[in-house]
Amino acid sequence: MSSQRRKSDDPPPDLRAERDQFLQNFMKGGRLTEDFIAEYERVRVQLATLESENAQLRTKVEEDSAMRELLEKIEALETEKRDLLSRTKQAEAVSNEFSVRFEEVETEFSNLANLFVASNQLHASLSPRGVMRRVKEVLAQLVGAERYAIYLSEPERHVLVPVASEGVRGEELSPVPASDGAIGRAFAQGKAAVDDEIRSCEGSVGRPAAIVPLTVDDQVVGVIAVFATLSQKTKFDTIDFELFKLLGQHAAAALVSASLFAQAGRKMPGLEAFLDLSV
Repeated sequence: MSSQRRKSDDPPPDLRAERDQFLQNFMKGGRLTEDFIAEYERVRVQLATLESENAQLRTKVEEDSAMRELLEKIEALETEKRDLLSRTKQAEAVSNEFSVRFEEVETEFSNLANLFVASNQLHASLSPRGVMRRVKEVLAQLVGAERYAIYLSEPERHVLVPVASEGVRGEELSPVPASDGAIGRAFAQGKAAVDDEIRSCEGSVGRPAAIVPLTVDDQVVGVIAVFATLSQKTKFDTIDFELFKLLGQHAAAALVSASLFAQAGRKMPGLEAFLDLSV
């Protein structure tokens, strides 16, 4: 056969065209498959990314929810704390008020006790010396007086004579005119005098820290002159003025009673002296 002869294994021309068409179609299907696989991979990656983002979003939402719950709990605790602080302040206010009132009552009770003791002391003796000793005890222990003198007036009421003293030398004291100086004015006016311009511990014989008139049935019969108090006592308190009042009203009466009892030979008056007391 010549070279122009068709080889025995070559397909006829129509079959070659069909083969080429098939191969083209096959190659096209392969490309479509590759494109499909690539698209599938892209979608899979995108899906994985979306799932990851969704997971992150769910976590964030859960965290935000937990944060909201935590913030709500914190707010509730803050509210409870404010309420407790308010109640605590109210309780502290009540407690402080109670403590202040308790201290006031305790002070009042202590003052009453001092007055009761002083009154009992003044009337516990029927001897002039005993009464004077008790007056001194009240002045020293309850008032805190360190230097003082007790003056009584003469019958004519022109001169005040020192009859007892403490912390003062005898030559420092002398009779005082009943109308001159701070002592005389306090006697003449029948009013207690306290020198507020000096500290009570810095008073002197010439300038007493306090002067208390002594009365019997509203008649002034003498004075107690507190020249100076103890160094730690710099001013007089409310209880001191109450003690001054008590001394002014009871010390002289106790002295007069004790003197009359001594003059009577320390004998009680007969029953006739007590008859018709209701008249």
